[in-house]
Amino acid sequence: MALHPSEVLYAGGRPFPALAACEHYAGSEKTIGKALELQTRLGPVFDVTGDGEDGAPAGREREHAAMIAALVMSDANRFDRFGARIHDVTHPAWHEELETLIATAGRRLAYLVLPKPERADDALEQISALDAARQRHGVDREIPVHVLIETPGALREAWRIAALPHVESIDFGLMDFVSAHHGAIPATAMRSPGQFSHPLIVRAKCEIAAAALGNGVVPAHNVTTEFRDPAVVRDDARRARMEFGFLRMWSIHPAQIEPIVEAMRPDFAEVDTATAILCAAQDADWGPIQIDGRLHDRASYRYYWELLQRARSTGMPVPADAQQRFFN
Repeated sequence: MALHPSEVLYAGGRPFPALAACEHYAGSEKTIGKALELQTRLGPVFDVTGDGEDGAPAGREREHAAMIAALVMSDANRFDRFGARIHDVTHPAWHEELETLIATAGRRLAYLVLPKPERADDALEQISALDAARQRHGVDREIPVHVLIETPGALREAWRIAALPHVESIDFGLMDFVSAHHGAIPATAMRSPGQFSHPLIVRAKCEIAAAALGNGVVPAHNVTTEFRDPAVVRDDARRARMEFGFLRMWSIHPAQIEPIVEAMRPDFAEVDTATAILCAAQDADWGPIQIDGRLHDRASYRYYWELLQRARSTGMPVPADAQQRFFN
């Protein structure tokens, strides 16, 4: 029986997370509902994150978390690609938010987003609380964690944060990061083209992408504030992907989702190449092969397998042979 790539290419290590290229944030029950409707229509090419931090009314954080948890458990969450963001470790409500989400929706929550750590131990405190809540409520499955890098302290410890248990993504929070520099970085660095040229922002993006990829987790790029012109959104996503190595990007408006997904897609020619190489490798029981005068082994197989998964997660049609062998 032919072995699947996931069985042979990651012996002794964990596979690289196969996440959608876009993460859409919505805060209110109405906007979350609309996002889930769009996800049903387009398919799981983007994730939905219920925002329990900026989206929660002050003093009603637990009720807001309960609303998000109920939607996670509803039929509207068709693909189980719905996560939630809670408050940071200094906020008095985060324990209640976490407890509410895990007690009600722990078996279906796609991931938990942790904002504004100053250091790795802040994120670890919340991850430890997550594990304790899972144990209390009998949630056997691992709940992945996404950690926001929004402060100079978190950037300094990005490699430690990316290596923490359950982390599958570290995300750049550009606007809070700029604000944390007390006016030393101009407001123009919060949008393009400044966000791709200011040295401190460029350094931060490179560090986050390197820390994520070096620890086998996904780097997620910050939002763009433009939503009327899809070409601007698409160009920001393309630059994030091609120049800085980000594999995922935030959306804060439904009009941003499709341009982000399109910009993050692999090249069609590479998808065809990946299919040819992986099919030949499977036929050779994953030993070394030669195609068009070039040698390939498990190192290149991993590259092309992850590329093929990325293509599929962005809604690209993959060749029939790859679909039949690897995704049925």
